[in-house]
Amino acid sequence: MAMVVDTYLPIMEHRELAAMPSSEPTTDGVTQTTDAPLYWRADGPPGAPPLLLLHGGPGAHHDYLYPQMLSLSDTYRVITYDQRGGGRSKTDDPAPITWQTQVDDLARVVTEFGLMPPTIIGYSWGALLAMLYAIQCAQDGDTRRAPARLVLVSPAPITRAWRDTFESSLSARGRSAEILAMREELAASGLRERDPAAYRQRGFELSVAGYFADPSRARALTPFRVTGRVQQSVWESLGAFDLRDGLRGVHCPTLVIHGRQDPIPLDSAAAAAQSLSAEFMVLDDCGHVPYVEQPERLFTAVRRFLAESHGPLRSGHPHSAHHD
Repeated sequence: MAMVVDTYLPIMEHRELAAMPSSEPTTDGVTQTTDAPLYWRADGPPGAPPLLLLHGGPGAHHDYLYPQMLSLSDTYRVITYDQRGGGRSKTDDPAPITWQTQVDDLARVVTEFGLMPPTIIGYSWGALLAMLYAIQCAQDGDTRRAPARLVLVSPAPITRAWRDTFESSLSARGRSAEILAMREELAASGLRERDPAAYRQRGFELSVAGYFADPSRARALTPFRVTGRVQQSVWESLGAFDLRDGLRGVHCPTLVIHGRQDPIPLDSAAAAAQSLSAEFMVLDDCGHVPYVEQPERLFTAVRRFLAESHGPLRSGHPHSAHHD
């Protein structure tokens, strides 16, 4: 794969893809307080406890988390939005979108929806965005908007070095005999001529297959697009980043969940959990997309954590554990 995206799903910006069916939002709209309007949607009972869900990217959109993540909307009000520059929040503004742009947008979303303090579930880049946001709240002394709880699912690498390791790992997976054989089979199938839509769908599945413990599971992932310029500008703005010191200043109940076969290094997720004094759960037979690969174990863990955590940790009593 020539270019890495999401944390990290491939650039599909110029391809038309048939998305899997997804439930219509209970309600949706655009934000009123951000510098650019951002598309948002909310699902679940209006009076239920709210969860703010952050999608991956940068430059992607919320759709590919669904329909699976809608599992939480039976007992929670799940609020999400397309981050600036992607999905239905694209902008013509030529100014580069940076990590700071995304953090500032997140702070305004939290305020606009009255989520103070928010419970945030971040997936992939969204988990890194949640960490960047929590670090800034801690450094600014912003206790009103600081997260009450964090759930970090398949978090993006928390240092530049671990991101480099990830890129190498993903590239090697894309050259595996299994995936190369699948590509050759597709090329020889004649599907491009018989059914172009099915051919594009299969092409998408193969483009993300390296993220999965079992490449065949990629067919259950809702297709999506990434805006390449946004992805590039956000990652460039982070430079030679290392979040470990900043995370030690964040104090809220946190659950980190990572697949053992995720191309993102397990060491990165473990370091994030250690820096946050967080509970750390490792899912076997699982790559980067646990809501597709291990949904029952993922959602059971998330629901249990949300039910058990009801406020900031007491000083000196880190809530940490490790599950295999």
